[in-house]
Amino acid sequence: MSVTTVNDQYLANLAILLKQTLDSNTRQNAEKELFKAEAEQNDFPIAVMQLVTRENTEQSVRFAASLLFKNYIRRNWVQEDDSKITPEIRTVIKESLVDILISVPSNIQLQLSESVTLIAENDFPEQWPDLIKQLTNKFSPEDFTKNNAVLQTAHSIFKRYKSEFRTDPLYNEINFVLDQFVQSYWQLLKATDTLIMQNINNKPQLQILSQTLLHLLKIFYDLNWQDLPPFFEDNIEECMAILHRYLIYKNPLLDSMNEEEAGPLEKVKSIICEICALYATKYEEVFTMLQVFVETVWSLLTTTGLESKYDILVGKAMAFLSKVVKLERYSNLFAPQEVLTQFCEKIILPNMYYRPIDEELFEYDPIEFIRRDLEGSDSDTRRRAASDFVRSLMTYFQKDITNIIMTYINQYLQHYTENPRNWKDKDAAIYLLTSIAAPGSTTKHGVTITNESVNVVDFFSKNMLPDLQTAVDSGQPVLKVDSIKYIYTFRNQMTKPQLISVFPLLVKHLSSSNYVVHTYSAIAIERLTFKFNKDDIKPYTQELLINLFRLIEAGTTPETLAENDYLMKAVMRVIFTSRDDMVPYVIEIMGHLNKILVEISKNPSNPRFNHYVFESIGALVRFNCQNNPEALTSFENMLFGPFQMILQQDVVEFVPYVFQIFSQLLELHAEPVLPETYRSMLPALLTPAIWENSGNIPALTRLLHAYIYRDASSIVINNQLEPILGIFQKLIASKANDKYGIDLLCSIVQYIPTETLNKYLAAIITLLLTRMKSSKTDKYTLSFVYFVCFFLAIEKEGVGPDYVIQAFDSMQPRLFIEVLNAFIIPEMQKIQDHTEKKICAVAMTRLLTQSEKILTDDYITVWTSILAALIKLFEAPTEIKKNHDDDELLTYDFEEERQFQSVFARLMSTGKLKRDPTEKIEEPKVFLALSLQELSQKYPGKINEMISSKLPPECTHHLVQYMSLANPSGVI
Repeated sequence: MSVTTVNDQYLANLAILLKQTLDSNTRQNAEKELFKAEAEQNDFPIAVMQLVTRENTEQSVRFAASLLFKNYIRRNWVQEDDSKITPEIRTVIKESLVDILISVPSNIQLQLSESVTLIAENDFPEQWPDLIKQLTNKFSPEDFTKNNAVLQTAHSIFKRYKSEFRTDPLYNEINFVLDQFVQSYWQLLKATDTLIMQNINNKPQLQILSQTLLHLLKIFYDLNWQDLPPFFEDNIEECMAILHRYLIYKNPLLDSMNEEEAGPLEKVKSIICEICALYATKYEEVFTMLQVFVETVWSLLTTTGLESKYDILVGKAMAFLSKVVKLERYSNLFAPQEVLTQFCEKIILPNMYYRPIDEELFEYDPIEFIRRDLEGSDSDTRRRAASDFVRSLMTYFQKDITNIIMTYINQYLQHYTENPRNWKDKDAAIYLLTSIAAPGSTTKHGVTITNESVNVVDFFSKNMLPDLQTAVDSGQPVLKVDSIKYIYTFRNQMTKPQLISVFPLLVKHLSSSNYVVHTYSAIAIERLTFKFNKDDIKPYTQELLINLFRLIEAGTTPETLAENDYLMKAVMRVIFTSRDDMVPYVIEIMGHLNKILVEISKNPSNPRFNHYVFESIGALVRFNCQNNPEALTSFENMLFGPFQMILQQDVVEFVPYVFQIFSQLLELHAEPVLPETYRSMLPALLTPAIWENSGNIPALTRLLHAYIYRDASSIVINNQLEPILGIFQKLIASKANDKYGIDLLCSIVQYIPTETLNKYLAAIITLLLTRMKSSKTDKYTLSFVYFVCFFLAIEKEGVGPDYVIQAFDSMQPRLFIEVLNAFIIPEMQKIQDHTEKKICAVAMTRLLTQSEKILTDDYITVWTSILAALIKLFEAPTEIKKNHDDDELLTYDFEEERQFQSVFARLMSTGKLKRDPTEKIEEPKVFLALSLQELSQKYPGKINEMISSKLPPECTHHLVQYMSLANPSGVI
């Protein structure tokens, strides 16, 4: 099926809007019009696709259309109940997209290739079974530009196999791909190989064919990652012959003319090294040519130049050798002393040295230098690869490698001592020392295990501390950075007194004029605060913050101001650690944060920086406003201005953060009547438009909870409950957001007066059960179970277990027992969150022991089943209880758990939604035991008889243990 023809005038209007998005003066209005068209026109994606194909349309507009189409697919393809894309439109897109892909220019191909991948992530293979055939049918024996487009798309689909966990569905998919793809792939690989050999002097053709070969080898890697496919195992000798041919292949026509950018041949050899590393690690038993490849790569490393264009190749080649030296059966290849010495002299040392390109990066792009050096984005750099190679060699040859490397370390240090201009020798010595001192570790958490032959603290004191003790802007800045990074890396090996003694030196270097030096000082300070308390840093807190804010605010544009998130993270961590010590200058700090917030709101370019700004604000509120109405009012006066601006200008990246801090502030109000400022905000929060942005939903849900918690009676009086229930209805209908609908409903049943709740309860239950019947998911089922338990667990006038039972049974006799048997009893054990599990346990205990109806003839038959399910809940695995108190902020590592690019990021400093209707009950097992004792006394003999005759023996065993917690005799 071809793309359905769309009205020419409609296409012309779309083209005009897309062209306007390319102009900053008209972009905002054009984007709004495009979103409007997207919402109103069912054939919108078809029109955009048609625009992409129009050769008489400006290239910039066609490219903008391809971007719009990709983003439309990303936003809308995953099917919700209210999906904008009809089944018919989905079919047209899937039947047309590959045809369009191979017919458009290469820059547009990339966008459409990503669109295919986005659809495939959701639909392939079940709902798009012919995708692979669509792709392979486009392979051409002559048109390798077309082949490259198809291969690029195939790689885009298959590359996720490298990151997926092994599951049966994944293996089924890979086998499906292999069945449909591998024969055509293999023929194309051999044809490409032949043509490269035939076109040895044809540069244009070689350029295209080398790109084809690169795509083919990337796909080879994708398809071999999870397991060795039988096809590749059967053809392994021919496969490896091709790989080896191109590892040694040379052709001046494919050499990169740019000394800094890898050419196609370097990229091909790099992916071959990756494939060899994969085979050496996972398929060693069939990799019969491994030794040949080791010798070839070894030779390659000793003959490859130092130009930057070879960096990735050298890195991948050393990574391959690093894998092989860890294989015990091949260790004899490397055991001779002369081999280890050659490795050190010819491979490791040349690639450890500071190069001119490193100096350029240090001086002219310092933030990139830091990210590469610190975050592992330099994994393809020579230094990182050489360091990893050293650590791999130490697996079996630690003593020998340590001795060899220490010889060179001492030589390099001697060169520096003789002439400080030889600072690169000292820098290399420090990097070598770090490599042998920290085998197999990363610096994010600091080194935990060190080489016993290396005294890292003594080395620092003798060779590095003097660099930090000199004047801030004197000496070689690279060596200062080396010293600071050394503290950062080996902080676990230093005692707290030692760290406290160097802390003032780090604070002092925040005033350095060198970007890398002061940034590394901030990075080290931020990490050391994990080991300190507020008293440790109190003498330096004010100086720290003054210098950090000065450095941040030196940025002259929103982009440069927010560029250095390491500085902002240090500010945040200082606030976390200092807590209420901030009180004397909290207004000054908030002044800086407000100034920064206003500026970055103009262009929120760095998600990490933005997050740390709001965490800092949340922490100041947390540590200054608890039980302090004056401070709360002061903070509201400082924050409402910039927050109002963010909401009015709809800075979408910041709106969820603003709602979270509004929730925090609102929850801190304890007075009977809420301030008018908050009351006047509520109507705007109940409008449907604000809930359209998925990033707003978690924060808005919590904010509505805060309103209901603090001012439920006003919500009822002002007729605002029905709009809130409308929001609940919309959320519950969405598979993506149903959890937030349940969260909102829990707030409603907990705080809305019972007489008001009575009017809506039947409709609420009907909505819940309708959703269960129409589109049940495992996630929704557990949310539903949790809600019923929450309802049973709350203590509220007029509400108890029998109230909940009656709410269900009033709609249909014995409906609640059906809910118990179908959902609560079989599913409850799957709830793992500590608080939610406690709520469910208390709920079931109340149902068993505080309900009159549960002991009637209609329900008595499930009494022991409920008790057995409750005991199984107690014995099921539980998530470790997380303390959301002030101490948590001291130990929480944002780098570990944050995805800053996501549409919503929770602020740790604002705490979690605090809602535990069972908080007065400390131990639910004891609560069960005491409640059963009380019930047994009320019904002598009846309860004991049910337990002894109907409760499974394994449950009885656990119950006796619970009883002993409340009553040492263990008697009910």
